[in-house]
Amino acid sequence: MKKFWNWARDEDPGVRTLYLDGVIAEESWFDDDVTPKAFKAELTAGEGDIVIWLNSPGGDCVAASQIYSMLMDYKGKVTVKIDGIAASAASVIAMAGTTVLMAPTALMMIHNPLTVAIGDSEEMQKAIAMLSEVKESIINAYEIKTGQSRTKLSHLMDAETWLNANKAIELGFADGILEDEKKRIQTDDITYAFSRKAVTNSLLDKVKPKIPKQKTGIPVDVAKATPVDWLLKRLSLIQH
Repeated sequence: MKKFWNWARDEDPGVRTLYLDGVIAEESWFDDDVTPKAFKAELTAGEGDIVIWLNSPGGDCVAASQIYSMLMDYKGKVTVKIDGIAASAASVIAMAGTTVLMAPTALMMIHNPLTVAIGDSEEMQKAIAMLSEVKESIINAYEIKTGQSRTKLSHLMDAETWLNANKAIELGFADGILEDEKKRIQTDDITYAFSRKAVTNSLLDKVKPKIPKQKTGIPVDVAKATPVDWLLKRLSLIQH
């Protein structure tokens, strides 16, 4: 059976990595999805911390709820890394991460739940009531992760809100941005500061050895001054 997720071996022998890529479904119609039941069988087949690479446009909210619950109940640490998109139901799964990281180019999207209903006005009212409760259940997951008010979360869903990595972090949907470990520079013990005077003094120190000595008190004739003389005078003015 073709799965929308796949386990991979991580460099850390104590960590399992899961690639969740595709539509989330309650049932498999064309053997290209997997049920939460099958997902649980493999999730519980191992133990220890796990990393989930998530890229999904969403899908069935009930199936997403089941996967969310499995990950929330999982004993190890769950790190969710969004490398493409976590939209709709997939954003709910992301909320189960102990830590949620997003690629600088990744997106998250949240919106109101959708359904298809057929029947008279009474059936339509039942559908509306059902969607209202589904929305409240989704807000539960968002509220736990973000700490945002239910009213604000509801408004964000009403507006079908798209979040880039920085906005998702600002609102609490994500905890950080994915970084390239190969290019990361350790700067924990280094402090940088900018000082115009310090920069000027540094330039003066480099220029002075190239300037002919002149008698004190005799101004430099601008007309006959070398480029170095002119630069020295300009730097002196900046310094003071």
